[in-house]
Amino acid sequence: MDPSRLNLRHLRAVAAVIDAGSVSAAARAVNLTQPAVTQAISKLEAQLGVRLFDRCPDGMKPTEAGWVLNRRSAVAFNLVGSSRVTSPQMRAFVALARHGSYTTAAAAMDMREPSLHRAVAELSLVVGQKLVERRGRSVALTRRGLATARAFRLAEAELRSALSELEGLRGREVGRIVIGAMPLCRAQLLPNAIGEFHRLYPDVDIAVVEGSHTELVGPLRDGEIDLMIGALRDELSADLAQQPLFIDRPVVLARAHHPLARARRLPTVQELAAYPWILPPRPAPLRRQWEEIFADCGLSWPRVAIECGSVIVIRQLLMREDYLTVLSPAQVAVELEAGWLERICAPPGEIKRTIALTQRTDWRPSQVQQRFIDVVQDQAKRLTPNKA
Repeated sequence: MDPSRLNLRHLRAVAAVIDAGSVSAAARAVNLTQPAVTQAISKLEAQLGVRLFDRCPDGMKPTEAGWVLNRRSAVAFNLVGSSRVTSPQMRAFVALARHGSYTTAAAAMDMREPSLHRAVAELSLVVGQKLVERRGRSVALTRRGLATARAFRLAEAELRSALSELEGLRGREVGRIVIGAMPLCRAQLLPNAIGEFHRLYPDVDIAVVEGSHTELVGPLRDGEIDLMIGALRDELSADLAQQPLFIDRPVVLARAHHPLARARRLPTVQELAAYPWILPPRPAPLRRQWEEIFADCGLSWPRVAIECGSVIVIRQLLMREDYLTVLSPAQVAVELEAGWLERICAPPGEIKRTIALTQRTDWRPSQVQQRFIDVVQDQAKRLTPNKA
């Protein structure tokens, strides 16, 4: 079920009954009639396929499903803010933020463009601030609009977790996990973890979004990505938390029959400095550590002929010219085994990277999401003895 299809007013009615203990008291608290509150609960129970309350002589007692839904809904309400925001308004604004134009967003939602305009305009009135600015044929979100879109996406993510947990109560391990994959986890850790997780939970869908830290951190903060795996950052804002998984130790690599490979001895730092390099752009941690190698030896940095973070591109470039690079052997295991690339040496000094799992500080994973994290941590222990 799409969490954006849940009716916020129905969810608020559930919360009111749990707080008040009865339909009549809840109706007074939210300024609705008793039949309206009763109907909201019945519709939501039918939509979810679970019973949210036990009807008792002394009032309405929430079931376990009711408590689960209410806990997640409370977080979503805080993110949404005003109790006057409706589900259609929220859905329309998230679509507009995602697609960048009314025409494209309306088409994606299969609704008329004037209806989308009206929903966004009504939301601006509810919020009391301008959310969108016209820029030619497209639109741009104001600062308040960006914050509102992020809050709505996080609210949807919270409700998505609620739906997954409700299915878990029915004995069905279902849901969807979206993983942001930085380069260092793609060769072994993530494929191993996904394979093992799918063996245990075949009905849970997995989506992998590839990118750099810069490309993935925004979607992570917006709730469009559940967690991110890749090189640990020394500096991270307070809204994100990292869990170290293992330590990766890169090596210097080149094409087969590179002059340094033919030498059959460990090269000096000066010899390494004589060749052009392919490295990720700043501020990648690997680039900083590489620069420190030569600086510690009193040498100028060698020429970085090509800045690139794609292992596929780097591999092809290495095989064509006498470039050098620094990569984890796991990232090019096939190329090393085939003899296309050669390991020249371990970098002088020490280059190492801690591979970590990054998530939002306030993120509460569902049971299914937590089980995936457990599998990732277990696979990280199996992958290398160099645990973080």
